[in-house]
Amino acid sequence: MVAKLSEKKSYPWIVVGLLWFVALLNYLDRQMLSTMKPAMMLDIPELAKAENFGRLMAIFLWIYALMSPISGIIADRMNRKNMIVCSLFVWSGVTMAMGYATTFNQIYVLRAVMGVSEAFYIPAALSLIADYHQGNTRSFAIAIHTTGIYLGQALGGFGATVSEHFSWHFTFHSVGLIGVIYSIVLIFFIKEKKAYVFDTSQKLSMGTEFRQMFKGLGILFGNISFWVLLFYFSAPSLPGWAAKNWLPTLFSETLHLDMSLAGPMATVTIAMSSFVGVLIGGYISDKWVMKNLKGRIYTSVIGLTLTIPALFLLGNGTSLEAILTGGMLFGLGFGVFDTNNMPILCQFVSPRYRATGYGIMNLVGISAGAVITEFLGKAADSGGMGHIFVLLTIVVIIAIILQLVTLHPKTVNMTEEIAKSE
Repeated sequence: MVAKLSEKKSYPWIVVGLLWFVALLNYLDRQMLSTMKPAMMLDIPELAKAENFGRLMAIFLWIYALMSPISGIIADRMNRKNMIVCSLFVWSGVTMAMGYATTFNQIYVLRAVMGVSEAFYIPAALSLIADYHQGNTRSFAIAIHTTGIYLGQALGGFGATVSEHFSWHFTFHSVGLIGVIYSIVLIFFIKEKKAYVFDTSQKLSMGTEFRQMFKGLGILFGNISFWVLLFYFSAPSLPGWAAKNWLPTLFSETLHLDMSLAGPMATVTIAMSSFVGVLIGGYISDKWVMKNLKGRIYTSVIGLTLTIPALFLLGNGTSLEAILTGGMLFGLGFGVFDTNNMPILCQFVSPRYRATGYGIMNLVGISAGAVITEFLGKAADSGGMGHIFVLLTIVVIIAIILQLVTLHPKTVNMTEEIAKSE
């Protein structure tokens, strides 16, 4: 079945479509917790304290961050299809198990396990899509995949609404079961495609694998452009993760709304505007880069620039109109930025090390997110977090300047041959 399907010219887009639903589940499963907190507090009282909730969200981010480079290294060396299927199966099982949790410690451990399993998805999926789309469709292909992430984030906002009509246990059980079933279906439709070939003349051993791993890390960290990309990726992650994890709370407290209304309003506002942003950013980037090698970089910078006034509105706004405008503007700009990270990486890193590179970027970016998540939890307990959103504009401005001044791509798509010639 896979062989016949993969022969079709449309198969690269079929791969994007199949992974789109995985991306949706990836963010839906992790996002539901942020809006189901009020319902879960009735059974798990420790969640009432914002600092505890911040710890719960942060443990996922820390584990996810630490596992991302490892998952990237493995994805560059092994079959990414198998990684994607196993990752989806495990995190969906964890989601089901969360519906049976009765204590804070159980939820805490399950969030940590979810961090491990979900970390194995994004580097493998994005590098696989990049290998299937090597021409002027790369940014738009990743944009379509990314819309799944934002739709999953938006649907996660309805966790509180569903749990009000049924229960938070039912919500976790049903969504987890869907993921387990889809992981089995995926086995029959996805095919691996490597844009490079391993030297199979060498006998594989643990020592050989470690040498190859350290060689790849050396190549990445010896590239000054990769260091710039690390900062550029991580700086916007501070406001990005702050918005994902704490915007429902900010909406609820600032606008004095019940979480069952504030949750969907916040997540849908950000996610749907990001949905539009990734499509716009992907389309413009693919067109611009054909005329100017810095086209993807310029597109990404435009997106980040939009987040600056958005953060001011989110931090200082007191009316529904101001908060919603800030949320929509932030989502739009962050979407334009988000869809171009892997395509920009492809301009500086060869296919052999892209999953590793993106995994390291995830480590740095999500670690920044974990720090800001815990910090905002303490700020919420102290009386407010709005001013923190405003201060985050500083790191965004630095990231924009650094990217414009230092990144000078020489090709649309770095290949093994180009990398060796430099």
